[in-house]
Amino acid sequence: MMDTMKAALVQSFTDPLVVEELPIPSPGPLEALVKVQYSGVCHTDLHAAHGDWPVKPSLPFVPGHEGVGEVVAIGDQVTRLAVGDTVGNAWLWSACGECEYCETGWETLCPKQINGGYSIDGSFGTHMLVDSRYAPIIPGHVDLKAVGPVLCAGVTVYKGLKVTDTQPGEWVLISGIGGLGHLAVQYAVAMGRRVVAMDIDDSKLDLAKQHGAEIAVNAATIDNPAARITELTGGGVHGALVTAVNAHAFPQAVASLRRGGTVSLVGLPPEAFPLDIFSTVLFGLTVRGSIVGTRKDMAEALDFFVRGLIHPTFTVRTLPEINDIFAEMSNGDISGRIVLDLT
Repeated sequence: MMDTMKAALVQSFTDPLVVEELPIPSPGPLEALVKVQYSGVCHTDLHAAHGDWPVKPSLPFVPGHEGVGEVVAIGDQVTRLAVGDTVGNAWLWSACGECEYCETGWETLCPKQINGGYSIDGSFGTHMLVDSRYAPIIPGHVDLKAVGPVLCAGVTVYKGLKVTDTQPGEWVLISGIGGLGHLAVQYAVAMGRRVVAMDIDDSKLDLAKQHGAEIAVNAATIDNPAARITELTGGGVHGALVTAVNAHAFPQAVASLRRGGTVSLVGLPPEAFPLDIFSTVLFGLTVRGSIVGTRKDMAEALDFFVRGLIHPTFTVRTLPEINDIFAEMSNGDISGRIVLDLT
C-alpha cells in the first residue's frame, strides 16, 4: 500500500483548498480505512471550508461526507465490516452511544457526535477513515457514482419528510429544487405523497415535474405563491420541506400549510426569518428543524435507492476542480449534485 494519499486540504478559511499529498492514516481499533472511489460535494462542505458556522473545524482538515469506496484495512476490534466491503462515510461519522439522545434513537442530536469532513477528515481524498459502527454499508451492485448524494442529501430530505408527519396521499411542498430538493421530490413520491415543488428557476421546476411533482410554482413570477398553492391543493399542503437557502422561502412555506400542518427545515440560510406567531397558534402549525438522519434512517434512504426509486441528478468532476466547484456552488450554478471521481 502506498504511504501517501492525495487529498484536498482546507488550510485557511479565506484561501482556496490545496490538493496535496498527505500520509495515509491507520485505522484505530473500531475504524476502517477506505480507498475512496467517489465523493459527493455538499453545500455543507462549502460552509466548512469557509468557516461559516459558530463551531469551526480545526485547521487543517479534509472536507467531504458523501464518500464511497472499498475497505482496505480494519482495526483489531472491528466486527461489522471486512476488507473488500463497500462502505460510505456520512455527516454523522459517529456518536457516543451512551447519552439520552443515542439511547432514544436520536443519535443525530448527540452532543458528542463526530461529523465527517468537519470534526474529522472526510472524503475529499483517495483514502478516508470511517467508524465501523456507523459507516453505511453499500450493496455491490449499485452505481457507486450515484451513491454519494444519497449519503447526505438523500438521507437528509428523507428524514425531513418523515418528520413532517404527512401520510400517503397527502400534499407536501418541497421548497428549493436543488441538490437536496430534486431528491426530496423523488423520496416524497416514493413515500406516496403528492408533491408541490417551489423554486425561482423554471428549469429546476421542470426537473421536479420529471420526478413526479404534480404542481410547480415559480415563487419569483407569482405575486402570492402561498395563496396559489393553497388554491391548487384545496386548502394548503399538509407538510412542507424547506431546502432553499434564502429567508423568503421559510415564511412562504409556513403560509402554504393547511391547519395542523408541519414545516420541516433543513436548509441553512444566513438570514433570520419571520414567523407569524398568531397564525402559528391559531392554525396549530408546527415548525421543526431536522438534521441529517440516524443509521436507521440511512439504511432506509439507501433502500429506496437500491430499489431504483431514487435517481440523483449529478455531474462527475475531478478533485483538482474543487475550488471551481465551490465557486459554482456559491453562484447557484449547479444543477443536481457534483460527484468527485477519485479512482
